[in-house]
Amino acid sequence: MKKFSVLLCAFAGLLFSACGGGEEGWKRVDGVIVFDTPEREPGQKSVLGLRTAPMETVRVGFIGLGMRGPGAVERFTHLDGVEIKALCDLYPERVESAQGILSKRGFPEAASYSGEEGWKQLCERDDIDLVYIATPWLKHVPMAVYAMEHGKHVAVEVPAAQSLEECWQLVNTAEKYQRHCMMLENCVYDFFELTTLNMARHGLFGEILHVEGSYIHNLDEFWDYYQGNWRLDFDQKHRGDVYATHGLGPACQLLGIHRGDKMNYLVAMDTKSVNGLKAAREKMGVDTFANGDHTLTLIKTEKGRTIHLQHNVYTPRPYSRMYQLTGTEGFANKYPVEGYAFRAGQLAGSGVPDHENLSEHSFIPEEAKAALMEQYKDPIVRDIEDKAREVGGHGGMDFIMDYRLIYCLRNGLPLDQDVYDAAEWSCIGALTAMSLDHNSAPVAVPDFTRGDWNKIDGYRHALSGE
Repeated sequence: MKKFSVLLCAFAGLLFSACGGGEEGWKRVDGVIVFDTPEREPGQKSVLGLRTAPMETVRVGFIGLGMRGPGAVERFTHLDGVEIKALCDLYPERVESAQGILSKRGFPEAASYSGEEGWKQLCERDDIDLVYIATPWLKHVPMAVYAMEHGKHVAVEVPAAQSLEECWQLVNTAEKYQRHCMMLENCVYDFFELTTLNMARHGLFGEILHVEGSYIHNLDEFWDYYQGNWRLDFDQKHRGDVYATHGLGPACQLLGIHRGDKMNYLVAMDTKSVNGLKAAREKMGVDTFANGDHTLTLIKTEKGRTIHLQHNVYTPRPYSRMYQLTGTEGFANKYPVEGYAFRAGQLAGSGVPDHENLSEHSFIPEEAKAALMEQYKDPIVRDIEDKAREVGGHGGMDFIMDYRLIYCLRNGLPLDQDVYDAAEWSCIGALTAMSLDHNSAPVAVPDFTRGDWNKIDGYRHALSGE
């Protein structure tokens, strides 16, 4: 009977792959769907903690000048030690518009590239150190891989990859060529998140047990702004949490994922599609929609901690990244109320908790919160906060992200986010789809470090070369 079950599972896996419903190369182990881990090719080695030679000047080429690219070009003109060497977009008029940004800021004109193959020409230049990719999702991996193959470091918008195969492509290419591949996850650089992470590093919350994150953002007003309707088209074809990184990135940094802990497995559930299907009928003339209006995911880590994620871009909920931390000694929350709570005090003299005084279990007062955040302000924020708020980009976190990227490259330090972060945070889309298509079955999260997840003790910034 056991042999028959194994054969049945294997046949089901082959049938599922043949029908185009999921990733190939998996099996069930104790009820958990587990994907194969490819072996490292000869000459390929880990890039955990990768340091490359310091650069006095970082020469940058930008690919993708639609929604996100122009803002990045403008922010880079406020950074020291940067030369903008090349600009590329499918449409030449966008390149010309970005050239106007450089001219207005007193920067020399950059080389211009456009058309279907212009990005390859940019990557082939020998005077570029960093390729910054802000294109639609399906272009991310081909461009990032090609850039690394031509000796360039890569910064790529979120999510960096769309399938497990693509995640492994990024990892293997970065390891083969020993290049940095950073996903441009800006939410880890928001002020509350950075300060809370610094508090966690100093033990204020005790042992962290549970973290939460999400991307809840009604996109009704934005669908028409995605070139060729690419984003709604992607959601129409793909089930699962297809945009997990804004919520997951800060959560993983709090837990030190692949820096002492790792995500072991997840389970996912979703609602039916109502609003997503309605939008697709109106804009695409189709009667099916794969992505549920609300998707939730639970993840268990090696150290017995949990992560809760949500994805919802269809219903009229207030914007939320659901940032939350539960520790043995304290609690942090950002949406809808930003605050901290710590272990409650006792009634003076009696030693007996006052169960009637529910305010004892509330957030600390605003003045105490402000003092605490000033005391534990992250060194990065303390270093660049005023300029970040002035330059902007989602309130300044985009500028901090770009600043940190260039700072680390100029000083030969490991980046705050490495290629393993890019793979771990991006793979959630494919893994949740697999779980959903198998009745919310548990799915193992691949160890993209191939066993090195506990070689670094905890998450720390590289500001002081730590």
